[in-house]
Amino acid sequence: MNTPNKDQLSKFAAELDNLRNTVIDQLGEKDARYIIRLIAIQRSLDLCGRIAIAIAFLAFSGTLAWLIAALGILLLSSSKILDNMEIGHNVMHGQYDWMNHPTINSRVFDWDNAGHNESWKRYHNHEHHTYTNVLGKDRDFGYGLLRLSNDLPWKPKNLWQFFTFINLSALFEWGVAYHELAGERVFFGKKKEDSNLPISDQQLKKDFFGKAGKQLFKDYVFFPLICWPVALQILICNVIANVIRNIWTGTIIFCGHFTEGAHTFSEDSIKNETRGDWYYRQILGSSNISGGKFFHIMSGHLSCQIEHHLFPDVPSSYYRQLSPKIAELCSTYDIPYNTGRFSKQYFEVVKRILYYSLPEKWQPAYG
Repeated sequence: MNTPNKDQLSKFAAELDNLRNTVIDQLGEKDARYIIRLIAIQRSLDLCGRIAIAIAFLAFSGTLAWLIAALGILLLSSSKILDNMEIGHNVMHGQYDWMNHPTINSRVFDWDNAGHNESWKRYHNHEHHTYTNVLGKDRDFGYGLLRLSNDLPWKPKNLWQFFTFINLSALFEWGVAYHELAGERVFFGKKKEDSNLPISDQQLKKDFFGKAGKQLFKDYVFFPLICWPVALQILICNVIANVIRNIWTGTIIFCGHFTEGAHTFSEDSIKNETRGDWYYRQILGSSNISGGKFFHIMSGHLSCQIEHHLFPDVPSSYYRQLSPKIAELCSTYDIPYNTGRFSKQYFEVVKRILYYSLPEKWQPAYG
């Protein structure tokens, strides 16, 4: 792979800046209607899903009850996916702050997720998006659980990291909540020497348990109890809906970050980094997933992970329009643009997890 020189990267950055500015200049009522309408759809799905699940067991029995409940679970999990991906994730990135809306803004918006919004913004928005795939700086690379590069030391626990990946996928909201809290530092004192958290451990714990308690109470106490005769069935359905949401969101995020073609970087490599260098690193560290309009919406447009990492504060609904233009720019400057079908990207993620589960001396030839 040829690395563009500084002059080329400077021109590349200028062209990307121009693309971003073109989108920002045209933001307006159409975009505001989009997110407001999407939130209305998400809330309707949530309400209809919960009503369908309750009616299924209160008014029916046997196979028919579970068939109706399955429809309710589908609606409820879809609501949670929309809330977390196309709405919550993007609103908390500041993509709609220009609206000056009292609730649809990154300062106050909260999502249907175990992760505390402020903890997530602190680590994801700043740390991950600033230091994408920089080992030792980006804690989102492998989430502290998976070894995905030989630049990271091998540990015996890595042998079963495929099963760790499966568990993380099913419990993704909780894994991310604990991770963004910096749980090992807060609960077990494993702090970096250069750690300088802008918030106390006590406040982090309070935020974590407060949000976790709210989520547990809502889905596993409140809604089951208001349908007391069938509380257990409601509880089971809520668990299933949350697991479906977790698997979907986790899978999309992994396919956008940990395919075979996603590069890693050392801390030394980003010293004196220019904007062109930063753009270049974002592209090399990200992967796209091809698909239709519905797929992109349900993925929060994180299927366009390259565009999201280049322009995290640009409304995600523009990423599909930007994608071919950025791919063309990358071709002009001989920069790899990693995209592929969902099946291809997911296979590469699994392959990478299995490959780096072994110590380097045991690894077969990669390819």
